[in-house]
Amino acid sequence: MLQGLGVEGDAHLGVTIKHRYRVRTDPSQPNLRQVHLIQAELLDELASSGFAVAPGDLGENVTTRGVDLLALPRGTILKLGADAVLHVTGLRNPCSQIEKFRSGLLKAVLLKAPSGEVVRKTGVMAVVLAGGVVVPGDPVVVELPQPPLFGLEAV
Repeated sequence: MLQGLGVEGDAHLGVTIKHRYRVRTDPSQPNLRQVHLIQAELLDELASSGFAVAPGDLGENVTTRGVDLLALPRGTILKLGADAVLHVTGLRNPCSQIEKFRSGLLKAVLLKAPSGEVVRKTGVMAVVLAGGVVVPGDPVVVELPQPPLFGLEAV
């Protein structure tokens, strides 16, 4: 991971936004989507629903297990491996590319709660505060921000 940029070789690498729709709106927006993290538990859930989805298939850079990414508050710090430090910026907003990957998958990861609130299950986005090499099996250390805590919103 490269400080202030993201994951080397990734399409979202950079200081400014790379998401196609958002680039058309304002290409100078800061890139809050440098790193995409997704929980392996979602992949397990999808498999039990008949969707064969492997780590990396949904565009994520990091797959975690045992970390409830979706419940993290805004501003959480994640330390990966010996050196990499990420700042969680928000929820990933799944798009139609997921549906193109597997028919019916978008509906499985983008739900409506009984309250009418949209539930996004496709992980979180982060920016790289400190670069470093991250390899499978590296620990993920979670540091919560000081209260008050605020829930994640789509970025």
